[in-house]
Amino acid sequence: MDTMTPQASTRAESIQGVTDFSEEEQGLLDEISRKKAKLQDEIQHIKNEIAEVTAELENMDGVVDVPKQQDQKAKQLATGRKRFNMDPQKGLNFLYMHGLLNETPEDVATFLYRGEGLSKKMIGEFLGKLKDFNVTCLKDFVKLHDFASLNLVSALRQFLWSFRLPGEAQQIDRMMEAFAQHYCQHDHGGVFANSDTCYVMSFSIIMLNTSLHNVNVKTKMTQDGFINQNRGINDGKDLPADLLRTFYEEIKGDEFKIPEDEGGSDLTHTFFNPDREGWLTKEGGKRKTWRKRWFILTENCLFYFKLPSDKEPRGIIPLENLGVRELLDLKKPHCFEIFSDATSAIKACKTDSEGKVVEGHHNVYRIQASTQEEKEEWIKCIQASISRDPFYEMLQTRKKKATNQVEGGA
Repeated sequence: MDTMTPQASTRAESIQGVTDFSEEEQGLLDEISRKKAKLQDEIQHIKNEIAEVTAELENMDGVVDVPKQQDQKAKQLATGRKRFNMDPQKGLNFLYMHGLLNETPEDVATFLYRGEGLSKKMIGEFLGKLKDFNVTCLKDFVKLHDFASLNLVSALRQFLWSFRLPGEAQQIDRMMEAFAQHYCQHDHGGVFANSDTCYVMSFSIIMLNTSLHNVNVKTKMTQDGFINQNRGINDGKDLPADLLRTFYEEIKGDEFKIPEDEGGSDLTHTFFNPDREGWLTKEGGKRKTWRKRWFILTENCLFYFKLPSDKEPRGIIPLENLGVRELLDLKKPHCFEIFSDATSAIKACKTDSEGKVVEGHHNVYRIQASTQEEKEEWIKCIQASISRDPFYEMLQTRKKKATNQVEGGA
């Protein structure tokens, strides 16, 4: 049975004190008061339930945000690695900017040593540079290798697998010197008189590997020849012959292999789950001929290949600070173009007839789709992939401001 709340009872008594009601009217008034009180209770109950549900949703949002943030960081890290594999310094700058890597030689060296998804060729290129920061990174990178329990061949094998030696003699010299100094910090039974001995012996082992396993070398080095070659290198004395025989047999049985790039020479991993892919016809840069190419849009870049089965692209168009628009050409339907707001050429690259990577020559990229629908879909996807560099936009704004000031003062 419903009961009247004290507030409703007081209001009823107040009304009754002001006006005399008949018994029937008084009963009706009491009934209205009871229903009103009940309705207010139900409203309050609903408000409480809404508050509880809202709190639960807020808690759920907080839980969901963590994986979203982690997913965003993972995508940024993957983008940074891919940029490193095209240009090491630009890749590192991207990671610095997004707070994914500290700009210290120690942290950069650790990042390179772990090497996840990085081109070992590009690691070697970065470590080989003569800038103070790069030289310090090289020293820290070498120190991350634990050679304490390894003989020289095994230590070299581990070291040369962590990156690919660059082509310049001076760069190789610095890297091998850093290796020798670090290796000789461990006693290793006092075999080597100094790091110079280790340095010479290391090069001798690399040369032996080439002699024994390169098919173009017809006269293979013998064990005795290897021992004779290294006489007197240990501060004027000979290294133990048994040690040299051990080195020889290890190299003969298991050659040094150049590490396969995880992110450099084989870019296949980059093209999994692309934003869009398909055949398009592209106008050339210097020669204005139109050629059919297989395009892949992924990670804010547009790649094009001669065939879908090719592992390496013929060209790469980074989409930073570019635009895309429909191109009305009566001779060629379904065309669009990728363009830059700046007056300079688009910063892109391609491979020439000899397979070398060279800079592109396009101020715009004109591309033809096979249908109107396909053209619109490509424009939409490319527009969504275009990224903006805030520093670029700041520079353009400053240039426009300076231009306006000059024109205004003229």
